[in-house]
Amino acid sequence: MAPALLIYGVFVIYSIVMTFYYSLFEWTGIDDNLIFAGIQNYITLIQDGVFWTSVKNNFLLVAASLITQLPLGLIMALLLFSPIKGMRFFRSIYFMPFLMSTVAIGILFVYIFDGNFGIVNQILGSIGLDSLQRSWLGNEVTAIWAVIATISWQFAPFYMILFRAAIVGIPEELYEAAEIDGANSRKKFFNITLPLLMPTIVTSSILSIIGSLKYFDLIYVMTGGGPNNATELMATYMYEQTFTNFNMGYGSSISFSMFIIAFMVIAVILIVDQRRKGVN
Repeated sequence: MAPALLIYGVFVIYSIVMTFYYSLFEWTGIDDNLIFAGIQNYITLIQDGVFWTSVKNNFLLVAASLITQLPLGLIMALLLFSPIKGMRFFRSIYFMPFLMSTVAIGILFVYIFDGNFGIVNQILGSIGLDSLQRSWLGNEVTAIWAVIATISWQFAPFYMILFRAAIVGIPEELYEAAEIDGANSRKKFFNITLPLLMPTIVTSSILSIIGSLKYFDLIYVMTGGGPNNATELMATYMYEQTFTNFNMGYGSSISFSMFIIAFMVIAVILIVDQRRKGVN
């Protein structure tokens, strides 16, 4: 295990420690003039309204991801087992969004949500809902929801694959025994499939939460955190402070705060899951 631990220590543990170290300084990141500031960056961070907006948006993304991506992934996985011709074709179609480049997806949906020529507004206009047409990514209210819809479209296929693999591992004998006892499809799902999928659901939830808390690329491509910080996430705000404003110390404090928040959330989930297993 030594090589793996060495790599983990260098690229993860060391990086976390150095991030905290740099957060204690005022530093541009491009010279060697580090001015010790103690916890001043964290005091400033606590008083920073934009940071708290980014935290709120991150947790909104977490909730939306859990509510949309996991159920959609499970539904698509179940559809792959339905007796419909051409399911292999649909399996490829379902998984295609996850195979696409995030930058390509971001540019694609910028055009889809365009206020003047976007297909969303064209569809609304064609069915007589002109009053609902708007600049989806330019509106402070709708921008975050447009981005969340795009993220869910991209990542739901990933959870589809996880759930499909877990469903394949469920013994067929359990379903046959349930049929002999007179169970219908609904009872088989809630009494066999769903309970046996619980470990995969917990794992998927953890992956979704971690991904949502550190999400960056699609937001950066589609909105850059705008308009007026309406779609700002902790990662995009950290990038802006570090590489746009050249405030490496403050950006490091944001980055370390992201780590602490993610660590605490995942720790709570794991503790609750262990207690659930203990009860069972």
